[in-house]
Amino acid sequence: MRYLLLTLLLAFGAAPRAEQWRVVGDEQFAPYSFVPIGSERPQGLDVELVEAILAAARVDYRLRLYPWPRVKLMLERGDATMAFQFAGTPERRAQYRLVGPIRSGATVFMTTHKTAIQDWQQLGDLAPYVLGQVRGYAYEAAFDAADLGRDTSAQNPRQLVSMLLAGRIDIIVGDRTQLLYFVAEQHAEQRVRILPRPLVEMPRYVAFAKDDEAHAERFAEALRRLQQAGTLEPIYRRWGQSPPL
Repeated sequence: MRYLLLTLLLAFGAAPRAEQWRVVGDEQFAPYSFVPIGSERPQGLDVELVEAILAAARVDYRLRLYPWPRVKLMLERGDATMAFQFAGTPERRAQYRLVGPIRSGATVFMTTHKTAIQDWQQLGDLAPYVLGQVRGYAYEAAFDAADLGRDTSAQNPRQLVSMLLAGRIDIIVGDRTQLLYFVAEQHAEQRVRILPRPLVEMPRYVAFAKDDEAHAERFAEALRRLQQAGTLEPIYRRWGQSPPL
């Protein structure tokens, strides 16, 4: 019997273990991805969307959140199968294979009542001010390339909001919903205002390595099925968002 079992194992091989995807996202991107105090489980709109799509794709996965520079480094080194959430800029498309968008959001300029600017029409209107942005983030191609005074010392959007409220910078740029979330944390809604004209309505994607067509297509196919069935709409509504166009 022992000889027969060994013969069968050699003939057919042991059953292969299912591949586990290593999925990573930004730990400081509330309300889209974050880990609440006292919990170890990632939460947020993007976390729920990604988990629903991976479940539809029948993928075995392990999802963890890290600081944004580490997220990008893990994907670049092959230490992660997939990462989220990336802006759909030409720079990101050149670096990664993007799938989506899974959502979109308005990128806006936020300031305080101490700053004179009321709105902007061209990027040069922002030149007299110090603009705060998160180190390593991509916002919009023309803005990213513009010759403007920038402070890139913030490591995450929460820190960026704190710097604005402390008067260290004049204007900050970021996702509208997210900036307002962090302002509300500090009960500072009456101290800030958002310039009427947004920078861009930015789609957000998941990213794979540039040559990883197999994983990207598996995720993309599951996303298409859920979008066509309207399955993701309750997740968007629960977080006060609308599905991407």
